[in-house]
Amino acid sequence: MANKAKAKVSPQFKRLCTRFGKILGGESEVDSGPVCFVMRLTNLRETILGRRTLSPLVRAQMFSFESLDKSGRALCLGETAVHQNQVNRLMSNLRKRGIKVTALHNHWLKENPRLMYMHWEAIENPIVFARKTKESIAFLG
Repeated sequence: MANKAKAKVSPQFKRLCTRFGKILGGESEVDSGPVCFVMRLTNLRETILGRRTLSPLVRAQMFSFESLDKSGRALCLGETAVHQNQVNRLMSNLRKRGIKVTALHNHWLKENPRLMYMHWEAIENPIVFARKTKESIAFLG
């Protein structure tokens, strides 16, 4: 989040971003573009290489929207870490709501329990995307 919004961002976009963040339960900010970015931390308690970690690099859930068109649809993106045994449930939750799962991969070696990182995307109204995402990830706690 290096470049804060320097260009004029409409008050409507800012309000939409704030609402998007509230639905997802995270802090929202508008970056240049404009891009609405929301981050929140999970309650994952992991070890990597036998050491406890609470790093945001491990625990962050991130969501964004940008390229908002006149019909109110935008490029909407999401990412979270999940325990390996939660992958199928999250993937199914997203897919049944019409959201495309685009990646599933690991970031770390020798973490315990095993973590996977999932990414998803949709072109739709950001509020609809936020609600679908919130419903999909609710079981993660």
